[in-house]
Parts: sequence; structure tokens; C-alpha cells
Amino acid sequence: MTQALRVLLADDDSLIRTAIDAILRPIDDIELVAQAADGRTAVELAVRHRPDVALLDIQMPVMDGLAALREIRLTAPAVRVVVLTTFGQDDYVAQALTGGAAGFLLKETAAEELAYAIRAAAAGNAYLSPKITRQVLDRLPASAVRPDRDLALVEGLSGREREVLILLAQGLSNAEIGQQLFVSEGTVKTHVYRVFTKLNCENRVQAAMLAQRAGLLNPGEGPVRQ
Repeated sequence: MTQALRVLLADDDSLIRTAIDAILRPIDDIELVAQAADGRTAVELAVRHRPDVALLDIQMPVMDGLAALREIRLTAPAVRVVVLTTFGQDDYVAQALTGGAAGFLLKETAAEELAYAIRAAAAGNAYLSPKITRQVLDRLPASAVRPDRDLALVEGLSGREREVLILLAQGLSNAEIGQQLFVSEGTVKTHVYRVFTKLNCENRVQAAMLAQRAGLLNPGEGPVRQ
């Protein structure tokens, strides 16, 4: 039997923690191993338990989610961090994704979406909640939005690499991309690595954000501009 994915949850709202606990409890391949009500405790528990995925709220006492994200990347880099957010926190989420988060979710997300995001993050993929992706990108700081640079980087991709980038940015896993393009998962991994290298991206989230800023996900609209 495959070992369950181990998850750490950090949110200062006890009702949110209770709700997510109730969602995850019946799922056989996901186990909630620790909970925290502040960012500092979340970092300590991440180091202690080494979960596969940490779900972090942004606004928490003692240490906020962004600071906790940075600390976890330093002290427990193997832990994949998914940010929990609400509408109206998009600017914070953009900072989190730029800082290396593996994705973000709305707190009121459905059980199936939450489980999918955890599995994707644990597998080294990324998940961006489709409901707020556009809002996050539209609210990126002006210094982070460089459409001319993004377009120049994208133009350096081969046709197949661009196809992979678009599917990756749509939230597909390597296996799903392989099915779409009729190639093996190993071939997709090679393409993804080359895409990251050419775009100077560390992870799928950053690549997806660049793709959308460059207009690849919205044909005819052109790049996202402030």
C-alpha cells in the first residue's frame, strides 16, 4: 500500500482548520499530521515532521505566511508549500508564488480540488486555483510585470516547448501533458526542464505566471499589462 501524503496545515482560524481536517480525514492517501495557528509554529512543525506538503494561510500572527514560506524553504526545502488565500489577498499570493510556493488555493475550495492540489504539489507539480489566477496576475507589482522580457523568453522556446508550457500553465500534470501530446511522461519531463532553463524559472508556478503574462493563455489579448 502506498504511503499517505503527509500534510501540515497552518491557519489562525480554528474553523478553517476544522473544516480542512474534516475534508482530508476520509481521503485514504492524504494524512494531516500537524496543525498550527501561527507562522512560527508552522515552521517548527515543518522542520519536526517533514511533511510532503504544507498548507499555509497568509495572514497569521507571530509570523505571517510569506515569512513562514521563506523559513520553510530554508530549513525544510523538501516541503512543498501551497498558500491558502481568499479573494482580496491576490497581491500577497503573487509574492508567495514568486517566492517559490507550489501553488495557491481558495480556502473555500471543494474537497476534490484540495486533494488534487496536494497531490500535484507533492509530485513536484504546481496548482493554481483557476478562479483567481487572472486576478493574481493582474495585480502583480509593476516591477514584476515585464511583458517585453517575457515575450523574448517565450520566443526562445521551440514549438513543442511552447505547447508544453501552455499545457503546464493550464494546470496539467506531466502525465496529462503526455496524453495530450501523445508522448511519454519522460519526454515531457525533458521538455519541462528545458522550458524552466530557457525561461529562468524555478518551478511550474513561475513558468505558468510568465506564460500568462506573455499572453499565451489568452490568444488575441496580448500580454498582461498594468
